[in-house]
Amino acid sequence: MVDPKAQHSPNIVLRRIQPSDLEVLERIHGELFPIRYESEFFHNVVNGRDIIAWGAVDRSRPGSQNDELIGFITARVVSARESEIGDLLRYDSSSIEQVLVYILTLGVVKAYRNHGIATELIQEVINYASSILTCRGVYLHVIAYNDRAIRLYKTMSFKCVRRLQNFYYIKGQHYDSYLFVHYVNGGRSPWSPLEIVTTVAMYVRSLFKSLAIRLWKREEKKLSRWPKCKETSGLLTTQNKRLLTIESAGCQYV
Repeated sequence: MVDPKAQHSPNIVLRRIQPSDLEVLERIHGELFPIRYESEFFHNVVNGRDIIAWGAVDRSRPGSQNDELIGFITARVVSARESEIGDLLRYDSSSIEQVLVYILTLGVVKAYRNHGIATELIQEVINYASSILTCRGVYLHVIAYNDRAIRLYKTMSFKCVRRLQNFYYIKGQHYDSYLFVHYVNGGRSPWSPLEIVTTVAMYVRSLFKSLAIRLWKREEKKLSRWPKCKETSGLLTTQNKRLLTIESAGCQYV
């Protein structure tokens, strides 16, 4: 057990979660979350079955406690197209299957909060996702009233892309959820209405500029075919039988 009143300078280290963490991991989840997870979930986490997970430990604690979990993060690699944010990604022309990393759970025991542990755990997942060349982002759900977590995600460049009504059902009550995404490896959201308008405006501007240049060159060619006038007064006849009035040093069609 972690003693909240213990006074020491923690030496936080991150490591991969292992089978020996099963009991502590299950206990901490029960203490932190109002949602109960099946036993199978925890066995999958500690044995790395379709789930990747990191734990935080305090090496400054005495004895065997220096390897006891005081924080954790669990995640899963999923297909981008089959994910619930598949419509929120802009796909490239590559035929390679793109993936995402979905954060399942994240927690730090109360006595070790405000030490930046959650930030380090999230960054570990972001680094892992970035190492997968076909990965385009890390995403997660957060309950709408968890302002502290929402502020943390925003400071780490997560973008809120959707609000899901009545996503959670806890103790007989429904709660909304926010969906946050952190893009990696060039992952991007689809074209927004503003981007579409801006792109169209730039295209139209470029088109008008191109047309103006072509018209200017056409007029320049016409001017180069005009008869040159001498500084005298009189009448000249052009090839199309039109008369040209000569005035001092200028020419003018009439």
